[in-house]
Amino acid sequence: MHQENSKVLSIVIPVFNEINFLNKLFDQIETYFNRENIEIIVVDDGSTDGSSNLLNELKKKNHYKFLFKLIKLDVNYGKGKAIQTGIKNSHGEYILLQDADLELDIKDAKEMFDIIKKNKEIKCIFGSRYLSGKLKKNNYFFNNLVGKINSLIFNIFFSQSLSDVHCGLKILHRSVIEKIKLSVNDFGIEIDLASQIVRNNFFIYEFGVSYFFRSKAQGKKITWIDGLKSFYYLLKVRFFDNSYSTNISILFSSIYMAYVGSFFGMGLGNTLIIIIFAIIGSILGIHFKVLSSTIIFLFIYIGSLFGQGNGTTLSVIFFFFLGLFFANKLKKYFLKSSFKNYF
Repeated sequence: MHQENSKVLSIVIPVFNEINFLNKLFDQIETYFNRENIEIIVVDDGSTDGSSNLLNELKKKNHYKFLFKLIKLDVNYGKGKAIQTGIKNSHGEYILLQDADLELDIKDAKEMFDIIKKNKEIKCIFGSRYLSGKLKKNNYFFNNLVGKINSLIFNIFFSQSLSDVHCGLKILHRSVIEKIKLSVNDFGIEIDLASQIVRNNFFIYEFGVSYFFRSKAQGKKITWIDGLKSFYYLLKVRFFDNSYSTNISILFSSIYMAYVGSFFGMGLGNTLIIIIFAIIGSILGIHFKVLSSTIIFLFIYIGSLFGQGNGTTLSVIFFFFLGLFFANKLKKYFLKSSFKNYF
């Protein structure tokens, strides 16, 4: 008799039309996690290829050593909804998110679990398909490009250094789950999850994993449209899902930097510079609240009073970085004070 409330690890597996991989998936889980106190939570996201019937048979036989939970959704809501459902029904101290298609190796999942279990200071660890040292199967150029661009934008927006924000293999401690509130139902769940983890001040560790890419003909679900939608989610979680003070800071910084940019170039070149400066301003507004931004802009203004022509430009750049330095110092100084929300 399995006791669900005493489990150390909950493995949440979203499934949509993966009949060809399910038997191998569960056999591998039992092979690598056979000595662990785990539960498997399979969320069938409206499968139509026979996966539902196979999952019913596997649960009915119940010959696995682990606790096997099967949750069925009436329609295909999306990966994000399936993950949210699985997490809500989990009881483990740790939650492992694992795709059903075996593009990501179960052996790597076990190595990641061993690391997070032994190092109590680690609360979340993400797999990365781009870190070296693991076996890779050739990926399509577009998939690689979108993944790397998204990770770069995420890092800029959230001051991180992640190599692979989209990897589906992740392990989270229960304390992380209790702090976040997921809401995205499709593949944008990876952006939603990572952004909320960072906003709640948890450090994300990464672990290089093997990756066995499969094509659309082999059953891959994610498309180029999902890749484009991921850009939307990046903008949404960074520029709209913010506190009131952060939104004010973004607006203030964008307008001021656009104004600064208006002094450079002519015609179309001037317009492009204004847009670039407005984007830089919005990024500053993300990382610095109103008082910090004001300090930076004050230094920019002081820099504009020196020199002529190119000399003024160099002076502005120098004083910009000087202001950035002082703003960072003040931000750290007031981090534990009642003024922290203004820096």
